[in-house]
Amino acid sequence: MKRPSFQFYPSDWLRDTALRSCSTGARGLWMDMICFMHEGTPYGHLKVGDKVILPSNLARMVGDSIEVVSDWLIELSQAGVYEKTDEGVIYSKRMIRDENLRIVRAAGGIKGGNPALMDKNKVNLKDKQNTTPSSSSSSSSSSSISKKEIKPKASTIVECPSFVSVTVWHDFLRMRKTMNKPFSETALKLIIHEAEKAGWSLENALAECCARGWQSFKADWVKDKTLSKTGQTNQTVMSGLTRGLVGGGSNVKLLSR
Repeated sequence: MKRPSFQFYPSDWLRDTALRSCSTGARGLWMDMICFMHEGTPYGHLKVGDKVILPSNLARMVGDSIEVVSDWLIELSQAGVYEKTDEGVIYSKRMIRDENLRIVRAAGGIKGGNPALMDKNKVNLKDKQNTTPSSSSSSSSSSSISKKEIKPKASTIVECPSFVSVTVWHDFLRMRKTMNKPFSETALKLIIHEAEKAGWSLENALAECCARGWQSFKADWVKDKTLSKTGQTNQTVMSGLTRGLVGGGSNVKLLSR
C-alpha cells in the first residue's frame, strides 16, 4: 500500500545550493515531480505503471505549456537535480535510497526493534535458598550447566519490500533455501547497499541473482553490465540528484530495505 505522505524539511530545501540556482518556476515543477515520484512505480521514478511521464505529459499534469516545462526541466538537469535511465525515465536516486532504508527500518520495527536482540534464551538461575551442595556435587553441577545444549533461535522471516514483486522475492528466497542459506535482514541490508552502489533497484538486483544463481549481490559483479529495456534500471546513471533532495544536497527525506 502506498504511503500517503513523506517528510519534508523546509530548512534543507531553502539551503540547497543546486536547487536555489534554478528559477522559481523550475523549483515549483521539481516539487510537483517529487510528489509524482512518490506515487511512481517503481518508487522514486517519474512513471505511472509501465508508462513513462514525458515532458508533454508532465506539462498537462502541471497545467503549463510544453515549452515552459521543457525549459524548467533543462534548468533542473543542468543543476544536477534529477537523473535519467537509458529509457529516459526521470528518477530520484535519493528517494530510492531512502525508501530502501525505510524498508529495512520498518522490518526491524515490526519485530520490536533491533532483530539481533530478539528471541534471546533466558538463563534460569537456581534458587538461592537451596542447600549448598558438597564440593564434588557442586563441580558436577557446574559441569552439567556449562555443557547444557543451547537451543538455536527460530529463524526470522524477512518481509517482502513493497516495491519488489512477490514473484521475484519468492524466487530469490527459494533459491537461497536450496543453497541452505537462510535469508536475514542483515543480508537484505547488504544487498540494498550494493544495489544502490551499482545504481540498480532492489528488484533488479534480486532478479539478477536468480538468473545467475547468486546467493547475494555485489556492485563489482555488474559494473560492466548495461541493462536492457526489460524494466531494469540503468546502473551507469549520474550521481547528481543527491544535491536536489534533503540534507547534504537533498530537499526531501523519506524515513521509516
